[in-house]
Amino acid sequence: MINYNGEILSSDTNLSNSNRGFLYGDGVYETLKIVDNKILFFEDHYFRLMASMRIVRMQIPNNFTLEYIEEQVLNLALANKCQDSARVRFTVFRNDGGYYLPETRTVSYLIQMTPLENKIYSFSDAVYEVDLYKDFFISKQLLSTIKTTNKMINVTGSIFASENDLQNCLLINNDKNVVEALNGNLFMLMGNKLVTPPIDEGCLNGIMRKQVLQIAKKTDGIEVIEEAISPFDLQKADELFITNVITGIQPITKYRKKEFKNDFSKVLLDGINGLI
Repeated sequence: MINYNGEILSSDTNLSNSNRGFLYGDGVYETLKIVDNKILFFEDHYFRLMASMRIVRMQIPNNFTLEYIEEQVLNLALANKCQDSARVRFTVFRNDGGYYLPETRTVSYLIQMTPLENKIYSFSDAVYEVDLYKDFFISKQLLSTIKTTNKMINVTGSIFASENDLQNCLLINNDKNVVEALNGNLFMLMGNKLVTPPIDEGCLNGIMRKQVLQIAKKTDGIEVIEEAISPFDLQKADELFITNVITGIQPITKYRKKEFKNDFSKVLLDGINGLI
């Protein structure tokens, strides 16, 4: 089942072939996680969604309150019987009409979800190898910090990773600095310093990134720094890990010839699970 503009429908419902999200990538979205009929970190997601809609000049409906959106998501979870744990995509797209210039700035929304097996965050010690994806670059601009429906770099990067037996790839910006992974923010532990790229490098303003920064700043002996990361820094690191709201923390075990530990990643993961 899906939720289309507040109506619960069968999941095979077709959108218009004039849909602007399809034709022009004229949409934004949030990926949410439900645990025990609660949307994790929901206020952070809500305010990022509102900011994203303003950035791309969408008209925000009067009923798009925090309470309304939460109700729509949880109603769908009930209909799909996955209130215990689920992955949710909340997509907002401008309504049909126009070419590059829209005929309207009004929007529609679509909510989709799939059940998840685990409530708490965890990770295995399995090999998780990454490399740089250098075919295309992330732009250092405001649009790069939000989730839009134009994700061709992530799509082609995922294909590259699959073709090269990698579990993920790291993306770089026009300055050749490492920005993020295909599906989340990047953190690097070097000694007692935890480093992540600042938002103005072009990385996603991630929700789990925010939680990790808050926990790390309260951890004794750890200095948290937001600064640019060069590809040369990666091989000097003690730990590398990726964060997103679905996985939580994913340690990187190998980058080229360098292998990494995951001791601090486990500490942070315990802290995140403590929040939920």
